[in-house]
Amino acid sequence: MIYRPIVLDQEIQFSKKKFIVSKTDLKGNILFVNKNFCEISGYSEEELVGSPHNTLRHPDMPRSIFFLVWKSLLSGRDVSGVVKNLAKSGKYYWVISDFSVKRDEAGNISSFSSFRRAAPQQVIDTVEELYATMSSIEKKHGMEGSLSYLESFLEEQQMSYDDFLGELIKPKGLLGKLLEAFKNMFG
Repeated sequence: MIYRPIVLDQEIQFSKKKFIVSKTDLKGNILFVNKNFCEISGYSEEELVGSPHNTLRHPDMPRSIFFLVWKSLLSGRDVSGVVKNLAKSGKYYWVISDFSVKRDEAGNISSFSSFRRAAPQQVIDTVEELYATMSSIEKKHGMEGSLSYLESFLEEQQMSYDDFLGELIKPKGLLGKLLEAFKNMFG
């Protein structure tokens, strides 16, 4: 079990060139982390492996976002998201997470991998207000209320959740090529 730190309002900045990689089982327990994950989160590999990934979830994150991520993954679809994580120090860091489904030889879902990179400020600015509203609604009306709000927000944007995220987080130029090469190395 990972220690839950006191939340501090201090952001951890890290290089756009650093990619955080993890692999989880079907229940979200961590099976693998790379060195960057440990360095940025402040946890050792021994502390992380075997622990539930959601212990890194920042309390500002709406549960409904993770509901949507898990719904996609368990149905066999890769998905992306913008996530605010909580480090061991109590500080936070924003990432763009690209989650992918891994299958065994029989085609059954066997695990999930996640490749994360530092979220650009314009991405954070876009989701921070949305997440704050969703979290507030979640406290009063549960996850269903939060999901209803997100649905209305997306209708206003005339986009699906996948399209909204795709436009928001799509890496541009050299970063996009570098990310694809990195995914292919670990994929």
